[in-house]
Amino acid sequence: MASAVKEMLRAVASGLQIPTIIILLLLIALTVVLLGTLVVEYFTERKQLGGSIPKLIDAMQGKDTKGLEKVILSSGLLQRQKAAVLEVVKRETLPEDTRIALARKLLMDEEKHYVGRVRVTDLIAKIAPMFGLMGTLIPLAPGLIALGQGDTKTLSDSLLIAFDTTVAGLVSAAVALFISSVRKSWYAEYSSSLEAVMDAVLDCKEENAQKIKVRVNNAGGANDEIQ
Repeated sequence: MASAVKEMLRAVASGLQIPTIIILLLLIALTVVLLGTLVVEYFTERKQLGGSIPKLIDAMQGKDTKGLEKVILSSGLLQRQKAAVLEVVKRETLPEDTRIALARKLLMDEEKHYVGRVRVTDLIAKIAPMFGLMGTLIPLAPGLIALGQGDTKTLSDSLLIAFDTTVAGLVSAAVALFISSVRKSWYAEYSSSLEAVMDAVLDCKEENAQKIKVRVNNAGGANDEIQ
């Protein structure tokens, strides 16, 4: 009975060798693709991201809705950031609390978008070493058996597969971890910049409302003096 269980376990482990190697090859290919997307993102978004956020906030001061739209559209923000900020700017008729809630919702949506973009590389960085370890351990059993029988060729082939799968898993994990680290630093900066601009938009709305209130009060006082 014990020998039958061992044979079944050995058969399962041996059957996992080819799928493990295939998965490792797919992880390597996916990592190369993701590295390419990182390079493309750098040249299409990161490199084109320009302008100082403090200067942008200074330029927004005292602007009405049309003025804010022009400043934002001409800024160096990313297209997604511009779209999110304009959503708040265009809804100037909403109550202040509602606009704040809308701004928070848009910020959360952007953060979810960024988290989704790094989720794949985070997953690869975690599972690639596991499959690399599986690819290392599975061929060791027939290699040790071959060593006991004096079959050095089978032993060398088993060790070669073990070393190759280990390297493949570690390389995939290292590259994926690098991509995740770079993107997380980029996206943290994007989120903080967007939050600062959102706060500036909400402050401009409050400032404009106060100016209108002052004008109305002044007009009312002038009418009282005429009467």
